Amino acid sequence: MNENAVVAEDEQSGREPGSFLKCAAEVARLLGVEDVAMDVVMKPDDRRARLLAHAVRKPLLERASLPEELFAPLMAAAVYDPDPSFCRWFVEPAVYAFGRRRVMTALVDYLRTGTDAERAGAVRAWYCAHVPLRADRSPAYGTGGVRDPALDESQDIKDAWLEASIRVFAQATDLRMSHRVLLDLPTSRAAYPPRLHKLLESTLASAQAHPDQHIRRWAAAADQDAV
Repeated sequence: MNENAVVAEDEQSGREPGSFLKCAAEVARLLGVEDVAMDVVMKPDDRRARLLAHAVRKPLLERASLPEELFAPLMAAAVYDPDPSFCRWFVEPAVYAFGRRRVMTALVDYLRTGTDAERAGAVRAWYCAHVPLRADRSPAYGTGGVRDPALDESQDIKDAWLEASIRVFAQATDLRMSHRVLLDLPTSRAAYPPRLHKLLESTLASAQAHPDQHIRRWAAAADQDAV
């Protein structure tokens, strides 16, 4: 099974349309677009959730600020969205309004303590959290096109993500989860802070002896780049 096949299988088996619908409906309610939920009430759950996500996409990016109560529902919707092509609809406005640092911190928390489905969703959303920011994309960028850099300082959070991913790999009993967290990690040792080098070495040793060929291939690539 190749990596793409594993990802596709994970997206299918990890789908929780009811949970995603609940999250999308809460975001819509807080934005005042409940009428959309009424219009799609007879649709299947996954279709209803996607229509709600589409309905909130534009207003989320058009507002100069978002209420504090919207942060947790936005992050939940991003994590529970089963489609990696669309979870950006929730992640991007959260990054603009609340800052990349806070969004990434929330995703690290999901990775550390979430269910396997939530962890898989956090990995999908993590990619979207790196979205480049432009002043003309959303008025939430900052007053007069000026943004506080502290909102997006995140190198230490990125290091925390690396550590959490490695620890999840060490604990994982499901191959799909092992693939999900390990194969997205950089193979360059220079990408890891010195405090994680010892942990990385033990992970490499485990990966080199792993029965799965894709994990062994990741370890081989990382092993070529000596510290």
